[in-house]
Amino acid sequence: MHSDRAPTLDLAVALIARRSVTPDDAGCQALIRERLAPLGFSFDPHVDQGVTNLWARRGSSRPLVCLAGHTDVVPPGPRDAWSSDPFAPVVRDGYLYGRGAADMKGSVAAFVTAVEGLVAAHPAHRGSIALAITSDEEGSSVDGTLRIVERLQAAGTVIDYCIVGEPSSEATLGDVVKNGRRGTLSGTLAVNGVQGHVAYPQLARNPIHEVAPALAELAAMRWDDGNEHFPPTTFQVSNLHAGTGAGNVIPGRLEAMFNFRYAPVSTRDGLASRLAAVLDRHGLDYEIAWTAHGEPFHTRRGRLVELASTTIRELVGVTPVLSCAGGTSDGRYLARICPEVLEIGPVNATIHKIDERVKAADLETLAAIYRRLLERLLGPEH
Repeated sequence: MHSDRAPTLDLAVALIARRSVTPDDAGCQALIRERLAPLGFSFDPHVDQGVTNLWARRGSSRPLVCLAGHTDVVPPGPRDAWSSDPFAPVVRDGYLYGRGAADMKGSVAAFVTAVEGLVAAHPAHRGSIALAITSDEEGSSVDGTLRIVERLQAAGTVIDYCIVGEPSSEATLGDVVKNGRRGTLSGTLAVNGVQGHVAYPQLARNPIHEVAPALAELAAMRWDDGNEHFPPTTFQVSNLHAGTGAGNVIPGRLEAMFNFRYAPVSTRDGLASRLAAVLDRHGLDYEIAWTAHGEPFHTRRGRLVELASTTIRELVGVTPVLSCAGGTSDGRYLARICPEVLEIGPVNATIHKIDERVKAADLETLAAIYRRLLERLLGPEH
């Protein structure tokens, strides 16, 4: 690959140009393997239910430092709403525009160039470097990083430190580092009633009326108080559907999609039990189908946090704030086999939006952060 662009920007452009709408990888991981192969990496690529996953490793000893990310992106939305083609990346006014620029092909590109620079300078570095890359982070997230982790668990592999390239920064690169995420628990509540004519309510049972007080109670509940790292658990109804489409028919069934974002002070079973208790107390005829679940994780201050803070302070001039806010990430899976997981990435202001973009210069700085952090985690050469 030859261009006048800086190396990380150049690779990010090549990745964004591949239309890898989840769960399609569109050849991104093949490009990554092509760049890593001359560095002495071994590869374990595999496809799970149409999802492309890659485990690449250089070295066989510990400590093992993992760089984790994804090549899939969310759909771009209407083309005419973008100022330029979302899959024809362009640099304009100092920003790289394109779907995935910030979330997270820019970070993946920075992983690769950081490793290239590290190996060139320290070919006999201690320990091992690995990349865990999936094409199923923006989708259901059940056949991506989770499958990589399951394979590693079966092989007895333990990761000592993991850096996830999610866009963690808020106003400027490096101002926020995510050292944890809340858990997520989603479900669909179905409430049964009796369909009938609106003029004869005594012959029907309206599930909308019956569930409304229960939903109001659930929305107002204090599920927990959170802790010093996590905000309190929240309950939200995201979709509500009932009715036949006719204005004179009492519906016979209502469905409500809901989600908990929960702090580690609560548990999946505990939340499910309290939810059922409210529904039972209101005398509802209901069923719940649990549709998605992700455990919370939290990395306390330790070697990774301290070295990341020092590195960002040196290279960017800001002291990062540790945060456990936001949605979920694949860090929740990696935390099963890694005691220290951090998310360090570009500014997240435009992720999933029209005209997603990242400062072009930030990509080279991000690669420098990853490289220096790798050097410090792996220590001096043999």
